[in-house]
Amino acid sequence: MNVVIFIAFTSGWMVAWISACCLCIPRVSDRFVRLHVCLSAIPVVVSIAGLTGAGQTPEIGLWHLDRTAWLMAFYVGLLGWTIQRFCIRFMHGDRSYRAYFTLLTFTTGSASLMWFSGDLRLLALWWGLPLSGLVGLVLLNREWTPALHVVRLMTRMFAASWLSLSLAALWLWQLTGHWRITQVLSEKSILQLGWENVAGIGALLVLAAIIPAGQWPFQRWILESAVIPTPVSAAMHAGLVNAGGMLLARFSPLLDGSLSQWPLAVSALLSIFVGTGILLVQPDYKRQLVASTMAQMGMMFLQCAMGAYTLAVLHLIFHGWFKAALFLRSGSVVPKPRPALLAPDQPPRRWLVYGVMGGIVLGIGFWAAEPYEPLRMLRALMMSWSLALVWWQIAMVRHGRWTGFIILTGLGLSAMAFHDVLNAFLADALPAAGSTGGVESAVFLLIVGGGLAGLGLTARRKTELRARLYLWLVYLGETRDLAVESHPRYLRTLARREERSS
Repeated sequence: MNVVIFIAFTSGWMVAWISACCLCIPRVSDRFVRLHVCLSAIPVVVSIAGLTGAGQTPEIGLWHLDRTAWLMAFYVGLLGWTIQRFCIRFMHGDRSYRAYFTLLTFTTGSASLMWFSGDLRLLALWWGLPLSGLVGLVLLNREWTPALHVVRLMTRMFAASWLSLSLAALWLWQLTGHWRITQVLSEKSILQLGWENVAGIGALLVLAAIIPAGQWPFQRWILESAVIPTPVSAAMHAGLVNAGGMLLARFSPLLDGSLSQWPLAVSALLSIFVGTGILLVQPDYKRQLVASTMAQMGMMFLQCAMGAYTLAVLHLIFHGWFKAALFLRSGSVVPKPRPALLAPDQPPRRWLVYGVMGGIVLGIGFWAAEPYEPLRMLRALMMSWSLALVWWQIAMVRHGRWTGFIILTGLGLSAMAFHDVLNAFLADALPAAGSTGGVESAVFLLIVGGGLAGLGLTARRKTELRARLYLWLVYLGETRDLAVESHPRYLRTLARREERSS
């Protein structure tokens, strides 16, 4: 049954790709775009059936059909379809209107099929195709100088990521003599590698994962990518930058306990603090979203470094949908006339104290219920911090404070229950988090210390240290002169061409 579903799934993507190629024919009307978007939903529907039959036939030739692959195929396919549906009106009138749908279909299709790769060669090939498609989407606006600069930067970064994964695949094949991933990651193959080879291959895999995610010190390309069209940003931040977490989850038997986890943890922690800092000092909304992605991906890689691969995969899915919604709804941040919802004055300071105390009590209670569960301490920290933040935001609302708090609390508990269901759903496909002990405590203290330091600097606004940190974060968040332009001068050139041709 699983074989039949996979054949139907690949056939669905073939139909979508053929439909995308038809958009390149000038005789085809623009109305065909709506039909193409409907056809792109075929593999999404089939992937739902694949989730129900996952695990019956896990290996088919070069393909590996486990539950995680079907989940990622459904996630990427549904995300791509949603963005294409949004583009029908948003991109209408653009010179490259049809080309956007063509490239976006090939990009999401290759990203969806990538996670079924059961062969190292196939995985290395599919890894580069979505990245190439993303570069092609940005290159459609080649007349604009900032877009060309971003394309050159992205090409260098993505080529380095592709090369790193390819070298890791060749290294594994040379040592084990196998191309199939399940054979390479078997206990017998890993034992014969040696710690130095495991560390080297792990470093290449980590490098291949963190570069497309814009992690420190490779964050420059993602900070300067704010000039690309909004639908492309949604596809990039919600799908392609998240792929590194899934890549590390695939090679978790090789990475667990290796030396490569330490540089991954350091890069992730620096990305969390730097991304959050840039988010706080940037006035531009789109750059705030970019910095938020950098910090969220840092949290995901931190989970990978601690062996919580299931949590990392769920994190990338939830963050992807949330970030796609923020990008696609970015136009709604423009102020509109409406009745005042916020209180005219700041809420009393006791509301902040109540929120902090309530968060601490809830976090301690959540941790005390299962103190020996891996990563329980970090989950309790995130929960308590979220409650304190929500309480403080609700305190600023003029009406319906308690109603809003009850609704948000119910949604939070529902999200936690849904998270636990998905965690159990993926339990047989991804390794469970092991006991992290001192590592979890060290990360907990670093995050708490960083948060308290940030609160202290916020309270003392006139200190020299705060001023220096503020200017440094502004400097990191700003783009180079080649990546910005006060006015898109290429529009004037295109208008002159149109006048000459007419």
